[in-house]
Amino acid sequence: MREKIIGRVDEQDLLKRLYDSPKSEFVAVYGRRRVGKTFLIKEFFQDELLFSVSGLSNAGTESQIKNFYTAMLRQGLESSIPPKDWLDVFNLLADLIESSKAKRKVVLLDELPWMDTPKSGFVTALEHFWNDFASGRSDILLLVCGSATSWIINKLINNHGGLHNRLTRHIFLQPFTLKESEEMLARQGFNLSRYEVAVCYMVFGGIPFYLSLLDSRYSLAQNIDKLLFSPKGELALEFENLYASLFRNAEEHISVVRALSRRKSGLDRTEILKACKLKTGNGITTILNNLQNCGFITQYRCIDNGRKRNYYRLSDFFTLFYFYFEEEIRNRKKDFWLKLQTTPKFGTWAGLTYEQLVFSHIDRVKEKLGISGVGTNEFSYRTLEDDGYPGVQIDLVIERDDRTINLCEIKFCEDIYVLDSAEDMRLRTRLSVFKKNYPKRKYAMQLTLITTFGLANGKYAGIVNNQVLLEDLF
Repeated sequence: MREKIIGRVDEQDLLKRLYDSPKSEFVAVYGRRRVGKTFLIKEFFQDELLFSVSGLSNAGTESQIKNFYTAMLRQGLESSIPPKDWLDVFNLLADLIESSKAKRKVVLLDELPWMDTPKSGFVTALEHFWNDFASGRSDILLLVCGSATSWIINKLINNHGGLHNRLTRHIFLQPFTLKESEEMLARQGFNLSRYEVAVCYMVFGGIPFYLSLLDSRYSLAQNIDKLLFSPKGELALEFENLYASLFRNAEEHISVVRALSRRKSGLDRTEILKACKLKTGNGITTILNNLQNCGFITQYRCIDNGRKRNYYRLSDFFTLFYFYFEEEIRNRKKDFWLKLQTTPKFGTWAGLTYEQLVFSHIDRVKEKLGISGVGTNEFSYRTLEDDGYPGVQIDLVIERDDRTINLCEIKFCEDIYVLDSAEDMRLRTRLSVFKKNYPKRKYAMQLTLITTFGLANGKYAGIVNNQVLLEDLF
């Protein structure tokens, strides 16, 4: 494992096996913008890269070809007649590979979707290069990257033409976990409490590039102000650039995530169509698939008044943060975040976002409960008022194969949580309504509290069967 690479244990193991493979390999590495795809590959292979090139943003075919050719000249290609099209480009790449004496020819084509300009013939040329040249050899490791995840999936992974089933592996790179984010911040000289690391994660979402911009000379609150609420903040325009760089019809994608940001429990497909004033059909399907593939939204199951329904929830932390504080970010309010810390608005935002923090670390929740090896189904539950029973909403239900159900109550607190009589009654009502309506009534029911610092001992604490603390999510 490379020392500079944080986490990515499984990915590094796979890259090592691909490098040692006895045959040529064609690998796509994809994931959200700024998640660290290029860093992982370049840092892992270091001096073993024979050739690398990155596509140009918003450039035409002629510029893309010239950029590719220039990169080959700089990295060992002998002078030749400049290529006229992509077929010429890949023929020259084959020449560069054949001239190398390296045991394994590692080639990185970064931001590949940008190279595929309209009517350029790029994909056809790539198909020809792999099928006619690379796949017949045993010494090539071709790595392609892109933040436009939908392009990678549609043009490579699910290709029905010449590249059908040609990819030998694909790697979807996820954001850092809380633990990995903590390690990166520590390497940068921060000495933050885990509460502060969690707040940082709820703003930046474990995106390595965002974390790399934090300056240890300043507090976390000062950093957030400088990056997001300052007129010259490096991330002040990140939201607009984020979606525009990934989707050709960015406005429609933004309208969907904006609609989802307004309801923490999410929306179903019909509600999204209505909220965004979009038409049903393949268009909305494509938008939802694109957003899911890039990690911006998550589809989850909800039992809604006895019916199983699929909902979509906004799951990208940076997008959640942007929409909640959009006015303040646009107006560049000085020292806004510093002044916000003790206000109700901070508590409301943190409470909403902490739920997403829990959802994104569900494996750690299960580990704390001692059920990592038990099959589970996770879903949300809601029901309307019925026969004198009030309507309830439970954000997380964990149904286990050992005939046990965890009803999870998620609470963000800046101190130890104190359960009072009103909250005790509310929790008891939830348990009662769930037991009455859920078909698997013979399952054991456990009320699980997921909070930051735990539950204070007191008169009503006995209703809670088990706890998961913020510490356990690391």
